[in-house]
Amino acid sequence: MKRAAMLGLGELADHRLVICLGPGGVGKTTLSAALALNAAVGGRAVDVMTVDPAPRLLDALGLSAGNSATQMVSLAGLGAHRGARLRALKLDAKMTFDALIERHAPSAVARDAILGNRIYRNLSTALAGVADYMAMEKLIELHDDSTTGLIVLDTPPAREAIDFLDAPRRMLELLDSRAVSLLGVGRSASRGRWSMLDLAARAVLAAFDRLTGLHLLSDVQAFVRSFDGMYAGFADRAAQAQALIRDRQTLVVLVTTAEAERVDQAGEFIDALSAMGIRLGAVAVNRMMAPLPRASTIAKADLPAALKHKLKRNLDDFGALKRRETAALAQLRERVPSGTRLIAAPELGREPRTLDDLVEIARNLIAH
Repeated sequence: MKRAAMLGLGELADHRLVICLGPGGVGKTTLSAALALNAAVGGRAVDVMTVDPAPRLLDALGLSAGNSATQMVSLAGLGAHRGARLRALKLDAKMTFDALIERHAPSAVARDAILGNRIYRNLSTALAGVADYMAMEKLIELHDDSTTGLIVLDTPPAREAIDFLDAPRRMLELLDSRAVSLLGVGRSASRGRWSMLDLAARAVLAAFDRLTGLHLLSDVQAFVRSFDGMYAGFADRAAQAQALIRDRQTLVVLVTTAEAERVDQAGEFIDALSAMGIRLGAVAVNRMMAPLPRASTIAKADLPAALKHKLKRNLDDFGALKRRETAALAQLRERVPSGTRLIAAPELGREPRTLDDLVEIARNLIAH
């Protein structure tokens, strides 16, 4: 194995955005924090954001887990280079949505109508898809900040990460869909052309309103129409997010461990990214076992025979684990696309609890 340039300093120098994704429980958030911290210590201005509702990223960086505002990470005592800066935040989807309305509403009246609408209040907090799109909106905001040199994004665990990356496409489809047209704001509606299916659907919804007294159709129509003048902006931002994910300056890192089940899950991620046309830049295998000593080393050691016997037995047990790890790693290599970097983060030997631990994880990355 050959030691690689530090991913936080060398290989990340050509990238503006790093997206970390992978199965749950593989240390994705810890590695995201480690990469961001190491790049910052090296002198870059870094923003790290987690889309995961769990506060693990903020915990790893020693920050307040209940605070959704941007927080500054102290780099004191880490030997940070000149220009170093690290900010961290956990996505607050509703706060981001509210800010989006504040920024893009055509008037104060339109803004107040949307923010006060009962459908908006539920929509902005309840739907996962809204959170995904708001994360993209926040990502664009960070990317547009000229003072930020690198963004590290910690995505939700497991399959939710793929849904997150697919959010811009889904938003573009929604804005171009019959559902929006049906509610009176789409292109076909604005041109006055309705199909028989559209008219039938509206008739059914209207009948439902009359029977229930819920005024669902009129309330939803009023809500959707309150966004008049903003849909083009939403579509532009979604297209911008879609392009950003696929930009050459964006590095997508798949984090996994060398276990058969995790390798299978990593393969599913690789297939999904390929189907979406997203280039995988690196696969990081976390918690790799350290090289084991030879049995002859124990035999030659000046130790009591009973202790040598115990050490030999332990070595045999660890040897079996190492062989399984090696087999899983070989299986992973077969799944990794040609040209994709394969790197490993050795097992730290303890639970990472300090910023120094995170820097050590990043600096011990090795190329396979």
